[in-house]
Amino acid sequence: MMITIKDKVRAFIVDNFLFGDASYELADTASLIENDIIDSTAVVELVAFIEDNFGIAMADSDIVPANLDSVDRISSFIKAKAGTPVV
Repeated sequence: MMITIKDKVRAFIVDNFLFGDASYELADTASLIENDIIDSTAVVELVAFIEDNFGIAMADSDIVPANLDSVDRISSFIKAKAGTPVV
């Protein structure tokens, strides 16, 4: 079975921000900010995870809720960035 980007993102969020609580029902579209799953410190960790695991250099303009506020948004952002050359 192939591990998807969404699977990797979800595993990172569960391990790092939900402290391994796999029983937490995290919907793909659930707001990570509104549900108090991530804060400003967690965003820094999330950015480092994305850069390290997917080879994406994130600009400050990329670090916005539109890109990072749910599993779906993070996955879509990674797919879009991976499809373009990293400058």
